[in-house]
Amino acid sequence: MNNPRPKVRLSRALGIPLTPKSVKYFEARPYPPGVHGRARKNESDYKVRLREKQRLRAQYNIREAQLRNAFAKATKVKGAKAGEALIVDLERRLDALVLRAGFARTIYQARQFVVHRHVLVNGRRVDRPSYRLRPGDVITIAERSRSMEPFQVAATGVHSENVPGYLDVRHEAFAAQFTRLPERSEIPVICDEQLVVEHYSR
Repeated sequence: MNNPRPKVRLSRALGIPLTPKSVKYFEARPYPPGVHGRARKNESDYKVRLREKQRLRAQYNIREAQLRNAFAKATKVKGAKAGEALIVDLERRLDALVLRAGFARTIYQARQFVVHRHVLVNGRRVDRPSYRLRPGDVITIAERSRSMEPFQVAATGVHSENVPGYLDVRHEAFAAQFTRLPERSEIPVICDEQLVVEHYSR
């Protein structure tokens, strides 16, 4: 976790900084890794769509099977574009909302906090990062975990400069409420979801 290099390589390959630590590396070399990184040739439509799917996977730190299942579910949402429904569904993941609330610095750290049982939903311990929240659900940090340094830092609000409008966060109380489903325009994910739809629909 402390070595930024694997995340830096992935950031450069996908064209997006995935962690705060990778930002400075990415800005210094905003092209793919490897000897041919600067000279990327014209790419096929398939490769462009594939990379967009990989971008989405990386930002939510999920497996291919998880993304494929989420897409299948999104295609069944009535009255919604499949791509937007997909992003909204992924944004309801517990680890994603722990990150958005400012309780973690990265999606990787948010996942670790959930798996290690530091996070409660509506007062009940939940250790599945993929757990989907519903509007009205409340995330809290477990009482015994609040003295840990990462949560003490989070309580100051240092990671919360960009808390989205669908979360009501009270950092001093180690609590955040998921107030409503987000609009796609509010979700801070860099992705052309239509290309992801095209990738899975081919």
